[in-house]
Amino acid sequence: MEWLVVGVYSLSLLYIFLFSLGQLHLTWVYIKSKRKKEAEVIYDNSFTPHVTVQLPVFNEKYVVERLLDAVSKFDYPKDKLEIQVLDDSTDETTDIILKKIESLRPLGLDIKLIHREDRKGFKAGALDEGQKLAKGEFIAIFDADFLPHPDFIKKTIPYFKEKHIGVVQTRWGHINKNYSLLTQLQAFGLDAHFSIEQSARSASNSFINFNGTCGMWRKECVDDAGGWNFDTLTEDLDLSYRAQLKGWKFKYLEEVETPGELPVLMNAIKSQQYRWNKGGAETARKNFKQVLFSKLSFLNKTHAFFHLFNSSVFVCLLIAAILSVPMLYIKSQHPHLEWIFDLGIVFIMGFLSITLFYWVAAKRFHEPKPSKSFISLYPRFLMVSMGLSLHNGIAVLEGLFGHKTPFIRTPKFNVTLKGDSWKGNDYVKIKLNAVTIMEGVLCLYFVFGIATGVYLKDMGLMFFHIMLMLGFGGVFYYSVKPTIHA
Repeated sequence: MEWLVVGVYSLSLLYIFLFSLGQLHLTWVYIKSKRKKEAEVIYDNSFTPHVTVQLPVFNEKYVVERLLDAVSKFDYPKDKLEIQVLDDSTDETTDIILKKIESLRPLGLDIKLIHREDRKGFKAGALDEGQKLAKGEFIAIFDADFLPHPDFIKKTIPYFKEKHIGVVQTRWGHINKNYSLLTQLQAFGLDAHFSIEQSARSASNSFINFNGTCGMWRKECVDDAGGWNFDTLTEDLDLSYRAQLKGWKFKYLEEVETPGELPVLMNAIKSQQYRWNKGGAETARKNFKQVLFSKLSFLNKTHAFFHLFNSSVFVCLLIAAILSVPMLYIKSQHPHLEWIFDLGIVFIMGFLSITLFYWVAAKRFHEPKPSKSFISLYPRFLMVSMGLSLHNGIAVLEGLFGHKTPFIRTPKFNVTLKGDSWKGNDYVKIKLNAVTIMEGVLCLYFVFGIATGVYLKDMGLMFFHIMLMLGFGGVFYYSVKPTIHA
């Protein structure tokens, strides 16, 4: 039994270590790519194809008007622009949309409401319905919590002059980044994905993904790849892989920012994280075999593996965390096995790789004082990530083992300034569930782990256990806080 614990613990750490090396390679590629200034492709009137803008909406009464205001300001020929509001709402959102559309009629926009009574396929189903009716050769997609700039189309459409380009994706910005610690930590993590990961994968011709919003598809590419499928919670990642396996290329524009609103409650963050992590695992289960047997290079297959299975890190982190306490007892009872534990120094390299990954991203987005922001946010970001490992790990396992659940939307708040409040939001359903209770129990478990280290006079895992205690404790606190203060 002891050898089983040691073996599983070591394999979990090994996976985390290999994943971190992949992140280190992406960091190196990103730094190298930044030394080469890529010429910006400028819009000109000789290429003005018909563009359809799709706005998938479900019960978004707090944010849908500002979304429609934003897309109504697109600086693109109106006779070449169509706006589809793909509405699956079951509340007053539909009436709000109809009134807003009428108020925008004087602008001469081709804007229409496509309302479905049957939510089959959820967001993917709505996009599929819009795809069949779309006039445009190209389709831009925006979720309800984003506010694209007027020049979005003019900054993205020129890249489609290259016939092999199937998608142009832009970087997410954050309109409420400084609202709270939770929004700051989300922005910290997302900025690393939208700078290093997406840019490096694009620069190295590896698989990247359409991020579900703030990007534009070539309609032919969507059709050629088999259209929008409903069998995963991340229809965007799934279609991205199917399209690239067909030979389509994706273009990522780091310098083009499309701002959006970050969730302000832990339970909303969890809802979003659950969908992303479970959907990623479902997509990996569905598509990795095709990647493995494709004619791609070994390096591209390796990056695709860690891209598709990146959420599995949460499972390995959770396993390593739970087993780290019995590992202290095993070490104390078998001094002759000390050399096995000493090998753990190798995993410090993994930690340093991840640190460099987020440091480079912090330098990109936290001028003029990146060091101050990094020192303040990075440790807390790691702790919250550790604290989410139970919640996200369950989502990953459900995805890998094919347990199906419905698409759960992330509630939108229209909360952007520090004085804004989410209270009274009809879409927020706050309740104490089993996972949240277990997060509180795990916080106490790692208090026990700290006490065990002190009792056995073994400080080797003390720092790890303190971070886990604070991480699970923090996630538990922010999950139950609204029930206390609502």
